[in-house]
Amino acid sequence: MLQLPEQVTIKEVGPRDGLQNEAKRIETEDKVAWIDHLSESGLSYIEISSFVHPKWIPQLADAKEVAEAIKRHPEITYAALVPNMKGLERAIDTEIDEVSIFMSSSETHNKKNINKSIEDTYPVLKEVVEGAKQADKSVRGYVSTVFGCPYDGHVPVEQVLHVCDRLFEMGIDELSLGDTIGVADPNQVDRVLEEVNKRFSFDRIAMHFHNTRGMALANVLVSLQHGVTIFDGALGGLGGCPYAKGASGNLATDDLVHMLNQMGIDTGIRQDKLLVAASYIQSKLDKTLPSHQMQVTNRSS
Repeated sequence: MLQLPEQVTIKEVGPRDGLQNEAKRIETEDKVAWIDHLSESGLSYIEISSFVHPKWIPQLADAKEVAEAIKRHPEITYAALVPNMKGLERAIDTEIDEVSIFMSSSETHNKKNINKSIEDTYPVLKEVVEGAKQADKSVRGYVSTVFGCPYDGHVPVEQVLHVCDRLFEMGIDELSLGDTIGVADPNQVDRVLEEVNKRFSFDRIAMHFHNTRGMALANVLVSLQHGVTIFDGALGGLGGCPYAKGASGNLATDDLVHMLNQMGIDTGIRQDKLLVAASYIQSKLDKTLPSHQMQVTNRSS
């Protein structure tokens, strides 16, 4: 018998991580409408945008306008990615609920993504964490390239854990471990989580899988067996990393919810409402979303 949790929290990152790599510009009002649809689905967490400089990710240049226009539900945490103090000031002005910070566990990807070495990134993020805490915001950390880097290849688990240690020492509340280019396999996830569990409690660890090679749900299953109960997803399988060539979409929230529902694991999310939201953003992107659930929906409509 599989030892599995009874309940899982899914954190929707589609409006940020899903849209950041899309070439077609999505209008602000359409992003707002999509997030409002997501808010009706039972999700408890939505990452709505990123307060990075517009020249880096033009698609998310309207973060402030989006944050100010969405209909907020009191039981939902609305989060945004924040790279530095300037971004934090803008995020706090919009009364975002949670601040997300990010860095890589591999040196080359960190330089490509943040334009700094790993060591030089820590002081910048520490300042953001301290500023967010002073503003009474919770802080989430993302660590990229945990299972492999497009430039450096294999990333030793000790190197990953060192980065995790530093972020928790700064005072973050939760850490999301990312398979940025979708190279993880169940055995590797098993080995990494064994080491992670020696250092950190899984109630503060989330998994962020990409489905580049179709392994995301298999990797979720292994994570569940370890006792992980927090997973990131992007509706419809949207997304990818702009600084990691070939990193196709995230684990699809709708596929993850379907699998967990079938297994009798509670997510609190209504699949029908989720698919309404997926169909909406699919129509705005003018392309078929890659998730299995949307493929089924598209065939039957």
